[in-house]
Amino acid sequence: MSGPEITKDDILNASRGMLQKQLFVVFTTPTNGMGPVMENIEAHLAFQVSLEQRGIMLGAGPFWADDEHTWNGEGMVIIRADSLEHAKEIAATDPMHTSGARDFRVRPWLLNEGRITVEIDFSTGRHAVT
Repeated sequence: MSGPEITKDDILNASRGMLQKQLFVVFTTPTNGMGPVMENIEAHLAFQVSLEQRGIMLGAGPFWADDEHTWNGEGMVIIRADSLEHAKEIAATDPMHTSGARDFRVRPWLLNEGRITVEIDFSTGRHAVT
């Protein structure tokens, strides 16, 4: 791709007035098949819940295969961190990564557009997120 270099400041200026929330996305992939992934799944999920409870994680989950039925061990985690280096430090402590079951890549991501709607009925406890 050719053309002018577009910087972070260019995008921040263009999206002035939008959310401009700096987040980090962790892409995680198996390193040696699904056996090691499944051996570490419980510790990984407990780690994910701890990130959620500490307010670090915005969201996470698996990527289904293109058949929308099977899982090849890939996943994504969106986290709050002070910097890319800090995000990498957080990701590196995931039991999937410390065990070597998965490798990861962290990318900075600017959340600008979108909507989330939360409904809670106090009388029935019914809730929905759309």
